[in-house]
Amino acid sequence: MENKRLEHRLNWIRERVKAAGCTGVVVGESGGKDSATVTALCVRALGKENVVGITMPCNSLSTDMEHARLVADAFGIKLIEVNIGGAFTTLKNTIINEHELNELAVANIKPRLRMTTLYAVAQTLNYLVVGTDNKSEMVMGYFTKWGDGGYDFNPLSDLTMQEVLELGKELGVPEPILTKAPSAGLWEGQTDEKEMGVTYKAIEEYIKTGTTDPASLEIIEKTNKRTAHKREMPYMYKGYSQDELDY
Repeated sequence: MENKRLEHRLNWIRERVKAAGCTGVVVGESGGKDSATVTALCVRALGKENVVGITMPCNSLSTDMEHARLVADAFGIKLIEVNIGGAFTTLKNTIINEHELNELAVANIKPRLRMTTLYAVAQTLNYLVVGTDNKSEMVMGYFTKWGDGGYDFNPLSDLTMQEVLELGKELGVPEPILTKAPSAGLWEGQTDEKEMGVTYKAIEEYIKTGTTDPASLEIIEKTNKRTAHKREMPYMYKGYSQDELDY
């Protein structure tokens, strides 16, 4: 049964690429468990020659770069390094010259520049951009709108963080990546759980049972409601009917 489930996921990846008339995929290699697991899935589905990883350091930790290379080596894919530090600094300072920015707005420039980079390369290669957000992150809205939350398709969207770890282990993701604390790498010392205020264990319990400990439940439900807009397509004005005008 497990093999059938994996093959179904792999076929789904193949179908998404074929339906778009593309020949491969681009993955943003952060050195984390999600991007590593996505890479492993895409290599199995499409072949390593049709998967390109892009690592995009921006004052990043050296271990993130090392782990991105570890993933590329483990699965035999081409890895491109695009240092976006200069672009980040220039854009940040240009905006600040005209308008003050808060800390989170500055941090979120990074994932939006990274997605711009992924799409530039993907369009040139006639590839699609693969998303790497898992279900736990999506429930919490723990992604950057039009940053890591913008992609062509996402093969992890039904899996909790723990389930991604289990799948990654099955697919041969290197152990150091699976065992380190999850982090978006937005600033030094930043971790997912510290920023969200709840543990991934509590989020998974909520997803699977609808409840968890009272303190975590309050945070999860409030955050899920507040971030609903991040999980929806933009609202489009559709005009009006004569009845609505008469009303």
